[in-house]
Amino acid sequence: MKPELNAIAEIDRVIHEPGRLMIVALLFTVEKADFVYLQYETGLNKGNLSSHIAKLEAAGYLAMEKTFRGKVPQTLLSLTGAGREAFTAYRRTLKEFCANTSPESGIHERSVGRVTFREKSGLNQALSFPAKS
Repeated sequence: MKPELNAIAEIDRVIHEPGRLMIVALLFTVEKADFVYLQYETGLNKGNLSSHIAKLEAAGYLAMEKTFRGKVPQTLLSLTGAGREAFTAYRRTLKEFCANTSPESGIHERSVGRVTFREKSGLNQALSFPAKS
C-alpha cells in the first residue's frame, strides 16, 4: 500500500461511520448529553441511535447512565477516556491524510506524451492513460 494511503486505511472504523461520528463529535464537546438531545441533533430515529450507541459502548468509547428526571426516565451519555482519545486520534489521522493529499503538500501533476504523472518528493507514479486519438 502507498504510504499516503496507510493513514486512511488504519482509521478507526467504529467512529468513521457517519451516524457514530455525529454522536462522538457531539459528545466530545460536552460532559454529558441525554438521548433525546442526541436524537434531535443527529436526526437519527430511536432504533438507529440505540444501535450506534450500543456499538460505541461495546468499543468502550461511550458510558451510559440511566436516571430519572422526576418520574421520567432519562438516559445520559458521555465519552469515556478511551472514547476521547480515539476521537482525538481519528481527527489527527484525517488531518494528516488531508495534509498529505492536498495541492499544498507538494504533489503536482505533469504530462509526458499520453501518460500523466503525479510527483511528490521525486517519486513518480503513473495516474492515467488517455484514450488513443
